[in-house]
Amino acid sequence: MSAIPNNRRGADVAPTPQNTPANNAPISSRAQAPNIPDISEEDFDRAAAASIFAQNPKLVSMMQSKLQGLVGRSSGYVESLPAPVRKRVAGLKGVQKEHSKLEAEFQEEVLALEKKFFAKFTPLYERRAKIVTGQSEPSEEDIKAGEEDEEEDDEESENAKAEADKKAEADGTTGQKGIPEFWLSAMKNSSLAETITDRDEEALKQLTDLRMEYLDRPGFRLIFEFAENEFFSNKTLSKTYFYQEENGYGGDFIYDHAEGDKIDWKSGKDLTVKVESKKQRNKNTKQTRIVKKTIPTPSFFDFFNPAKPPGDDDEEEIDEDLEAKLELDYQLGEDIKEKLIPRAIDWFTGEALQYEPGMEDFDEDEFEDEDDEDDDDEERDEDDEEEDEDEEDGSKPKQEAAECKQS
Repeated sequence: MSAIPNNRRGADVAPTPQNTPANNAPISSRAQAPNIPDISEEDFDRAAAASIFAQNPKLVSMMQSKLQGLVGRSSGYVESLPAPVRKRVAGLKGVQKEHSKLEAEFQEEVLALEKKFFAKFTPLYERRAKIVTGQSEPSEEDIKAGEEDEEEDDEESENAKAEADKKAEADGTTGQKGIPEFWLSAMKNSSLAETITDRDEEALKQLTDLRMEYLDRPGFRLIFEFAENEFFSNKTLSKTYFYQEENGYGGDFIYDHAEGDKIDWKSGKDLTVKVESKKQRNKNTKQTRIVKKTIPTPSFFDFFNPAKPPGDDDEEEIDEDLEAKLELDYQLGEDIKEKLIPRAIDWFTGEALQYEPGMEDFDEDEFEDEDDEDDDDEERDEDDEEEDEDEEDGSKPKQEAAECKQS
């Protein structure tokens, strides 16, 4: 389903003659460059402007409202056209409206097609879930089909498998059911990796299934299913992504907001906060006490408490920090829906990484450890220092001295 995030900054405003600048842009790239003040002048001007704005908040507010009012206003170009031409422009707008209706219809049918095939995918996801949790084993046909895609194992890989089998036999895990830490491993290979902390991993090891469902209205819901764990009592945690009821420019669905389930954390197990203890001494009695303070800390589980965009009645615009959070949250949801859930096994094995942008030309031989580079740099610096010392003493390089001995 095609969708675009809504940054609530006139997302539907398209460039038209009504909002083009009144002044024409220069047509020559060889125009004389304007006089540019030096750095000190720029710094002075910025400081002066900042001082003026700081002392006059009403002036800032007035300028913002004026600038907002200019968006979408006519430059006078269309109005200056002859009446017959203006009618043709209006006619083209009518044609465009029909096109927009078809675009919206197209997106609706794409969504209906996605839902139709999602119903066919669902039984496969259910089979996958049962294999991951150990409720059933894959069929011989599935195993054979999967092994056909595997590359020929080299000697090193065979040795690794043999060592793994020996270790499993020694640990008594040979008869272990399912695929341990399947979803955690898949998530750590995906775009979600940067949101997962070391503290989160113990909880995410208990993630047994990750699925999605479409809403009756435009949108979808992600459902995380967990086994019994020491962190929270929820059996499932879901997050729902809503789109606006009306399609945007071009017929696309526009992302509106997301809502997540409240996590019922067990006592002292909230992974989204950490408790700091501080000792305090009474100035009069000299008695001491321990004060505990709870402070927020980054966690994957913040995913279920997404940032909220301002309502339609709010006059304040979204700041850059909030906008970045909203866009990241939207992108993570799309990645889970479009990439992680459909191809979870490829993310678990890491094979999906080769199809990610920027990873197709990855060559292990082109990279080396940073420590080695640092050592090489240090050696080069030491050599340079020795050469400088020799030059200061007025002596010839050591290499030349050695050659003289050979003559």
